[in-house]
Amino acid sequence: MPKVFKAVIVGAGPAGLTAAYELAKQNFPVVVLESDPQYVGGISRTVNYKGFRFDIGGHRFFSKSREVENLWTEVGGKDMLDRPRSSRIYYRGQFFTYPLKPFEALWKLGLIESTRCVLSFLKARIHPTPNPKTFEDWVVNQFGERLFRIFFKTYTEKVWGMSCHEISADWAAQRIKGLSLGSAIKHAFLSWRKPTDRKQVVKTLIDTFRYPRLGPGMMWEAFAEKINSFGGQVLLGRRVIACRFDSALDRWIVTVRDTNGNIEELHGEHMISSMPMRELVAQIEPRLQPEIIRAGESLRYRDFLTVGLIVRDKGRFSDNWIYIHDSSVQVGRVQNYKSWSPEMVPDPAFSSYGLEYFCFAGDKLWDSSDAELLTLAKKELQRLKLADQADVVDGCVIRQPKAYPVYDETYQQNVDKIRVALERNFPTLHLVGRNGMHKYNNQDHAMMTAMLAAKNIIAGHRRYDVWAVNQDAEYHESGAAGNQETTAPSEAPADAALSTT
Repeated sequence: MPKVFKAVIVGAGPAGLTAAYELAKQNFPVVVLESDPQYVGGISRTVNYKGFRFDIGGHRFFSKSREVENLWTEVGGKDMLDRPRSSRIYYRGQFFTYPLKPFEALWKLGLIESTRCVLSFLKARIHPTPNPKTFEDWVVNQFGERLFRIFFKTYTEKVWGMSCHEISADWAAQRIKGLSLGSAIKHAFLSWRKPTDRKQVVKTLIDTFRYPRLGPGMMWEAFAEKINSFGGQVLLGRRVIACRFDSALDRWIVTVRDTNGNIEELHGEHMISSMPMRELVAQIEPRLQPEIIRAGESLRYRDFLTVGLIVRDKGRFSDNWIYIHDSSVQVGRVQNYKSWSPEMVPDPAFSSYGLEYFCFAGDKLWDSSDAELLTLAKKELQRLKLADQADVVDGCVIRQPKAYPVYDETYQQNVDKIRVALERNFPTLHLVGRNGMHKYNNQDHAMMTAMLAAKNIIAGHRRYDVWAVNQDAEYHESGAAGNQETTAPSEAPADAALSTT
């Protein structure tokens, strides 16, 4: 008889590992399945290239959730560093400190442009777009048309590969929640006053954060080690190719293929999925109705690649990262991992830079050879005056498929349909994390959804609604504390979501 796990967990990113940790710590048998043959952490992993470490995207360890912060301390311990935040925006050949320093920004933009920005902001406040539907409408309401075009439009369209008119306002509301021109200016003038309540902090404006000394991958490797020490299993190089709920056995049967092509089945009372929702819908059995499968097929993702460069350090770039608001180069953001932690480089004479390019799998940029991408990155680094090409001594390319779930005009409608179908027909299936829930969130938000999913499994019913976790990783209950029952969007009865074939 096959071993039956309490939960089979798909994906060893922050969500999957957090769920496994919470369950394994309570002595429940769990197994985590990760397709990557080498790394855990998903998009929060750290790639080691010849001793130089590259973070995939840059991951600050800061949360408004004390529960998440405590978990990082519990697992990361003394390896967690307190780091200062330093970031800038590159625009028209100049660097602007971010968060905003009003006098610096006004000075560099010039009197005429600054006046236009102020007037544009006032116009937006007097005549805002009611019920903004698009990213552009939302940001213009908060900052004005001029500042939108200067500090948001170019970078955002690089990230998504689509017009700001096509991006849902939901993304802006999530990613820059609580931030407006007024809050940025207030922060600049009152930055000497530290809020006593972390929940009052706008996450976009935080000026310090914690960070593992060897990168975020160090944290998730520690999670995996602890899961194994509790008796759980974290299996790398296992790609899920099928997942079926067997009603006769009342369990999940998850089929994986390893790197050698071997096929294996794992059985679990529950299944926790952080795999892309589109992939889950396509393979889950019993099969969902065609309408739900079409909704899954309509979900889109933005892919991402990092060109990691090893550069002789001549002190020209000390920021953690720089946003590139310049259409003359393809790079969207540049990371300096040595500024995140000095231990990210093995030799202090060098720095490790990450040039981030946003693309779609299969487009020209994604399909470029590593040599072509290294050449491009070196040229653009010099064009931005962050280093000379001659100072680059080596590099590598790291590709990350499905890095960002796309918030287009129809995504929420499709997610709601899928959510209803899955929740009503598969009560022992739990969606967690960024891709699992098709929600663009940070790792603390993903962790909180996993912590609640684990609590539901331990409780034996869906006591907590993981969808009630907001972007600040805070959980809001509509009823008495601890008595929140899950609620799903109003959709068709679940029976109609399953096909008869």
